[in-house]
Amino acid sequence: MYHSPFEAIGDWHPQPLEGLHGHAPPEHLLPWLQHPGSLTAALKHLSHGQFSVQILHQGWHTPQLEERRALNLKDRTRALIREVLLYGNSAQPWVYARSVLPERTLAGKSRYLRNLDNRPLGELLFSQPDIRRGPIVLNRLARNPRCQRAELDTIDGQAWGRRSTFWLQGKPLLVAETFLSSFQPGNPPLA
Repeated sequence: MYHSPFEAIGDWHPQPLEGLHGHAPPEHLLPWLQHPGSLTAALKHLSHGQFSVQILHQGWHTPQLEERRALNLKDRTRALIREVLLYGNSAQPWVYARSVLPERTLAGKSRYLRNLDNRPLGELLFSQPDIRRGPIVLNRLARNPRCQRAELDTIDGQAWGRRSTFWLQGKPLLVAETFLSSFQPGNPPLA
């Protein structure tokens, strides 16, 4: 059975971060957590084009309760759950991403999102003229001890993440991105 490598510690919080019980992201991560543009494009730029996607898991499942609430889905609604690692110009993964794409969102013109393979979802989303993004919410995440992945053996046990609901042709999907301890950017993302 597959287990996600990271799990949210508590509720996702809008900015500012007063609700995180005195915890705040490291200064170097804050511009990345708050970046309103394509994270994929920003990571590609930072890595001078040496960017890759590794699929950890992709399949049809019932989303977690808090994901169903964020997407306003009924309890038994199925969605395509896609979990990937995003690599920059090093052998270490920089970002763990989990996307929840409800079945109804993947109907019609958005059917192509069912077969992304190693293409980054963010790149495709931000290339759509009618994409709309909801507020970015933040959270701390913890390593799931049930997930044993060699790629994550040297990664710290806690990380900071962000999550947004996107609307593509008026249909919702959820994207969460977790910045791993191996991600040490020297600069903020380009605007």
